[in-house]
Amino acid sequence: MSETAPDLSVIVHGPNVQDHLPALLDSLDAHPLTGVEVVVAAVGDWARETAEHHAPAFTVLPLPDGAGDAAARSAGAARARGRWLHFVHAKDGVPVGAPPAVARHAAGLPDTVDVLLLDHVRSSWRTFGLPSPDGPRLARAGRTGLALDDRAALLGLTPLLGNRAVRADFWRAHERLLTTEDEPFAAYAALLLADRVACLPHPAYEDRRLRPESLPPPTPARWYALVDRYEALLGLTADRPPVHAALYDLMVRDCLRAFASAGMPDDVAREFFRRASQTARRHRPDGHRRPAGLQGVRRSLLEDGAYTEYRALQAANHARRGVRSAARAGRRRAGTRLRDLQYRTALARPVDPHLAVFSAYWNRGVACNPAAIAAKLAELAPSVRPVWVVTAANAALLPPGTDHVVPGTRRYREVLARAKYLVNNVNFPDAVVKRPGTVHLQTHHGTPLKRMGLDQLPYPAAARGLDFEALLERVDKWDYSVSANGHSTRMWQRAYPSRHVSLDHGYPRNDVYYTAGAAEVRAARERLGVAPGRRAVLYAPTHRDYEAGWTPRLDLAALADQLGEETVLLVRAHYFYEGAPTLSAPPADLRRTGRLVDVSSYEPVEELCLAADALVTDYSSIMFDYANLDRPIVIHADDWETYRTTRGVYFDLMAEAPGPVARTQAELTEILTTDAWRDARAAKARTAFRRRFCEYDDGRAAERVVRRVFLGEDERTLPPVLPVEDRTPAPSPEEACAS
Repeated sequence: MSETAPDLSVIVHGPNVQDHLPALLDSLDAHPLTGVEVVVAAVGDWARETAEHHAPAFTVLPLPDGAGDAAARSAGAARARGRWLHFVHAKDGVPVGAPPAVARHAAGLPDTVDVLLLDHVRSSWRTFGLPSPDGPRLARAGRTGLALDDRAALLGLTPLLGNRAVRADFWRAHERLLTTEDEPFAAYAALLLADRVACLPHPAYEDRRLRPESLPPPTPARWYALVDRYEALLGLTADRPPVHAALYDLMVRDCLRAFASAGMPDDVAREFFRRASQTARRHRPDGHRRPAGLQGVRRSLLEDGAYTEYRALQAANHARRGVRSAARAGRRRAGTRLRDLQYRTALARPVDPHLAVFSAYWNRGVACNPAAIAAKLAELAPSVRPVWVVTAANAALLPPGTDHVVPGTRRYREVLARAKYLVNNVNFPDAVVKRPGTVHLQTHHGTPLKRMGLDQLPYPAAARGLDFEALLERVDKWDYSVSANGHSTRMWQRAYPSRHVSLDHGYPRNDVYYTAGAAEVRAARERLGVAPGRRAVLYAPTHRDYEAGWTPRLDLAALADQLGEETVLLVRAHYFYEGAPTLSAPPADLRRTGRLVDVSSYEPVEELCLAADALVTDYSSIMFDYANLDRPIVIHADDWETYRTTRGVYFDLMAEAPGPVARTQAELTEILTTDAWRDARAAKARTAFRRRFCEYDDGRAAERVVRRVFLGEDERTLPPVLPVEDRTPAPSPEEACAS
């Protein structure tokens, strides 16, 4: 970088909230930044690791987990060399080309201008790049240096630090006042302290609003801080009548909006109203006129401290709205069926603290993480009764003695209404009520390579038919989310933004890969008819959202024939294609010798993995589970570009594969008929993959989950996760057969 000071320092600051930081840094790194430097004040390891991918183009300043936004901004400003500073929170964005445009405009401003006001766009989980309401106001103000007293209406701009660049000398002169965790306070204070301001009515910032349901609920202190903010700001403007009046109007507006929010408890609301009323009376400008109509009535009640009267006004307004909605609700209630009445009757009864409802894969049976948790529950907390939700068609396949209910039955509704614990690897139906005191445990059923949850929005093939509003309502019922690795934890935070607690304990279904011994491995192979000395290759492809059904991607008969008589090819189609013909009729010799076997209906899949010497897959999450066994994995990726484009992925599998990659059947055959499938290069790739994606799996995941969720133990008392290098997976088939 040139020794000449840049015109602008973009200071990216904060933690990598819900994984928004990579897109921000990628966008900054994708285009020339003439006259601009980027300083990343990265809070926590996740933000640091993300930022270091862009070093040395960006200056990375690592900060510890828990460092606040104010500390991060201050640290970034101290490292910055630019004449102007633009603070960008790690959760937000910067439109393409904005930093150089801001730098050019700022470079031409006189030294009397301290703040450059910028337009911005707004995004949320459901909307992207919507225009802000600030553009017209900025355009009317003009671009030349202005005194705020002559343009007090500029205080009505959205109070973000990101929609204003500040002169570095000005920031340092007022850093004590501007360095605060209350960003709106800092945004207002920058305007109030500036000698003159200028305007650039072009979007230079993206304000990304996170789901309120994914943020900590507001505390009383947070509500009261709103009043304290304006108390302090109004104290700075007492001798500036136009500015004081404009700020006063903003204070009254924001306090009334906060008071009307549904989340404020009554005792907090009463105290909030009292404080806001005192501030309003103390700082009300002389001769200030109230607006006409209902808004004026609300303001007068606030200024008079008339809490009871204000609540009565609110109640009257709510009653009027209630009358209008009553007819609609009545029509819906008229259609209520008997089963709804039964469910609501059961909801009126006490929660049963000893009842747990389990389900897996849309009620297919006892499987996956829920099954492993239920088994450990019987060992550690036998007083808790597990009941499985299973479809009528699958009920006959349950292990003998499994207590179960079929969807739609009376007992089904009763157990869902009364169970304290609800455990699933997908989601329970939308109509299931989250009762106070109940615990919803989401176990998931794989490590995400493909985009999940809200991250499917930009991919029509994946998002087709999904109701994201309903999805989020289901997600908001989660109390806990089980994770097998840090990658999954971070992606679940991003894809399912809510207040659930991540259980970084490992996947319970993967415990067997560390607890099984040689006898279990031999038994699994015997059940599949794999003779000692033969190589078993498990082929388990995933489904494609862009395809209507099962499409064979390999000539399986030809592959089995080419692999030779000593190899058994076990073929498992994705469960979405249950009932579809997985294999065309194989040649008689392959069928007779058992060298090509359809295991699509074989359960549990963990046994297939124990029996297999190697795994061939494409983009299925089975690769992350199988990697625990430290056995060879081969990726067959004939349509990677199409899959990545239509489904969306979280990382480049071609660059971080757990073993050799084949793009054609010929390449796959060559890998499997030579030592490439298990040579030193393959082992090195597998080791790196295991370290990243088998992070929490060590054979005791189910124990940790049961002790934390069902027994209420503190996380600090749970068995620690063993380092990957200290774990001993189940023996390979070769070792098992030799023992």
